[in-house]
Amino acid sequence: QVHLVESGGGLVQPGGSLRLSCGASGSIFSRYGWYRQAPGKQRELVAFVTSDGNTNYAEFVKGRFAISRDNANNTVYLQMNSLKPEDTAVYYCYAKAKFSVLNYWGQGTQVTVSS
Repeated sequence: QVHLVESGGGLVQPGGSLRLSCGASGSIFSRYGWYRQAPGKQRELVAFVTSDGNTNYAEFVKGRFAISRDNANNTVYLQMNSLKPEDTAVYYCYAKAKFSVLNYWGQGTQVTVSS
């Protein structure tokens, strides 16, 4: 059974930092990433990291966020710096199984940036 567990969300002031974590189990994974969804908006890609460590970021987080993976522990991280109120959203991690076209999703963790 594929299972992804997220942690690290919470309330932070503008300009602050958070680190999100997501542990994956139950499969062999090729790619990890993070999406976010704000109320009334579609889910949008934040960042992803490939099996060989290459990263890609949405323009609105470049220079502020960093995605990384710990292959030994099947964990993906999202370091979030210089947070802005518009970063407020539910953040979801995903992992793609090596032999599937489907992505598997975490339960989501709320990030709120407010003074």
